[in-house]
Amino acid sequence: MPLSPLLTFLTANDKLPTFSIWSTPHAIRLVKQRESIREMSSKFNSSKPSSSKDDRKTIEKNRRSRLKQLYSQLYSLVPNPASSSGEPKRLPDQIEEAINYIKNLQEDVGKLKQKKDSLLGIDTSKANSRKRLLLNSPVQIEVNENGGGLEVTLVTSLECQFVFTEVIRILHEESAEVFDASYSVVGGPVFHTIHAQIGEAAANNAVARIAERLKKFTL
Repeated sequence: MPLSPLLTFLTANDKLPTFSIWSTPHAIRLVKQRESIREMSSKFNSSKPSSSKDDRKTIEKNRRSRLKQLYSQLYSLVPNPASSSGEPKRLPDQIEEAINYIKNLQEDVGKLKQKKDSLLGIDTSKANSRKRLLLNSPVQIEVNENGGGLEVTLVTSLECQFVFTEVIRILHEESAEVFDASYSVVGGPVFHTIHAQIGEAAANNAVARIAERLKKFTL
């Protein structure tokens, strides 16, 4: 806290003016106060460097302790950290071993990522090939309603047998219960005949909806 101008003057000057005012009790109190302030200032100045030095030592000690703890935690993650001689490794050796271990892990992760991308690429390629077969292969679908029943005639190539599964799925989604399905192979094409019953939960235009959804396989 800054001193008042008068007290600053008192602490900065060893000799006081020789006016008569300095012989008054007020002047005596000022002189005593000056000496007290100078004494406190001297103690503060002499103790401040020591205190600051102690603080720096404490901070540095805590910092080193924290770093040592972090190094220990890092090295504990390295598998089989014990040295061949059985003696504890020096801190620089521990850090180097931990760094090398992390680099090896990064390389392993990179290889696994490449393998994953490669497998996903194969799956994508198969899916695209399947779509191309669907587009390039002749698929014929005919839907006929017979009372409350439904007959679906499906003609596909051997490569497009999955269309049969898709037809069954669509019938199920439209609340049509499949109770009979058969197929026959005549030369190359495969002929499927599916009989289903329109359920009560089906929409009024269920047959039209089914025919519309199955039409996409013939495009």
